[in-house]
Amino acid sequence: MSSINGTQTGSHSQQNQNMRDIQLVLARWGVWARYNSGLDYSSIAAGFKGLLPDTSKSKASCCDDDGLVVDGCVARLKQYRPDEYELIIRHYVLNQSKRAIARQQKRDEKLVRINMQMAEGFVDGCLAMLNVKLTMDPLIENLHIYEKTLTRSAKNVLV
Repeated sequence: MSSINGTQTGSHSQQNQNMRDIQLVLARWGVWARYNSGLDYSSIAAGFKGLLPDTSKSKASCCDDDGLVVDGCVARLKQYRPDEYELIIRHYVLNQSKRAIARQQKRDEKLVRINMQMAEGFVDGCLAMLNVKLTMDPLIENLHIYEKTLTRSAKNVLV
């Protein structure tokens, strides 16, 4: 679709809009926040961090610039939806499984997963509104989006 001045408008702009996998963005941010941010996300008590083996080298992190941008979006999530913020921190920073979070909160795992998707959508929307290009984008865009494993209920639908 063209506007009067000749530029393109509508859902397809001149730039190719690639989808970013927000779960991979948050996973990399979580490693960054856990080990490099200097913020108080760590669940390890002061004085004990050096005694545990460093597992950060096995997981991919993001650069400081990307970490700060995503951190700002997560901080905005904390401001508007503190319950969903807690899920993001527990899953991506503290590395708890969604099932473990559901068990600890005495909630249905399906509800935890739904709330996690809403939180991920909030952060993704915040990044989209900022219209920022992350340094990690070329590494994570469209990567594994169509290769996600099906849940048991989705497999039953396919049968």
